[in-house]
Amino acid sequence: MSAIIEGPIYVVGDNVDTDQIIPAQYLNLVPTIPAEYEKLGSYALIGLPEDRYPERFLAAGQTKTRYPIVVAGRNFGCGSSREHAPIALGASGARAVIAESYARIFFRNCVATGELYPVESTARLCEALKTGQDGRLDLDAGTLAVDGATHRLKPLGEARPVIDAGGLFAYARNHGLIPVR
Repeated sequence: MSAIIEGPIYVVGDNVDTDQIIPAQYLNLVPTIPAEYEKLGSYALIGLPEDRYPERFLAAGQTKTRYPIVVAGRNFGCGSSREHAPIALGASGARAVIAESYARIFFRNCVATGELYPVESTARLCEALKTGQDGRLDLDAGTLAVDGATHRLKPLGEARPVIDAGGLFAYARNHGLIPVR
């Protein structure tokens, strides 16, 4: 996968939970069915309160977002253990979330599914950046550049090759850990 992800950023605050990422009523969608995978993407971040987030992650009637990078505060992905949360974001066209911290299960689900890169920031970017600003995430350099400022990020370490491969099962197949059918 490309080490560079560019495009407008979408900024959220602290404690964005899995119900806000993908509300429970959409968990009956099966991500392995292509039409349902796409539909999951059309509901990504639909649970965010409109009074706090008047700029929506997905435009009305759209299945793909214009925001490949989500910038968040602390504890992103808290709540339930649903793997649908990173899948919905990935299906929507998001490629990375940059947050101060993650709920551990959300981070693991990002790695296991290979849907998006859960990168940790070293500073509180959700208060420094605004939705719609253009960002350039360089996974190799560990930086996010926005409007001439470069922000340092924590390395993904051993999680990165698994995400690059497309998730845990793809990584295991590629490395001969499980048979290829």
